[in-house]
Formats: sequence, structure tokens, C-alpha cells
Amino acid sequence: MRYFKIATILVISAGSLAACGDTPLEQGVLGAGAGAGAAIVTGGNAKTAAVIGGLGNLAYCQTYPSRCN
Repeated sequence: MRYFKIATILVISAGSLAACGDTPLEQGVLGAGAGAGAAIVTGGNAKTAAVIGGLGNLAYCQTYPSRCN
């Protein structure tokens, strides 16, 4: 069951990075949604995952803008 949770998080995270958003606000919101969604599916803390997902997606998109098209 643990491997299923990890695989689910990885799939949702990869999907969120593929849809970065055009502005920093969109990037943060998409990352937060993906993080919260992954936490809900796996039984984690949705609030914490939303913050981490939002910041992570924003950082990724700002670091690699060419990969977020």
C-alpha cells in the first residue's frame, strides 16, 4: 500500500509540473491544487501539501521556464 501512495504522489506531481501556468499566481495555485489532491488521495495533510506543492511548482516554473510551456 505504501508503494501505491508514493506512485500516486509522483504521478500527480508530474502532471502538475506539466501544466505550469502563465503567471506566478497560476503556478502557485496549480501546484497547491496538485499537492492537496495528492495528500487527499494518500491520506496526508492537505494544508501542508498544498503549501509545499504551491511553492515547489512556483520554484520549478521560475527555474525552468522553458519546460513549462
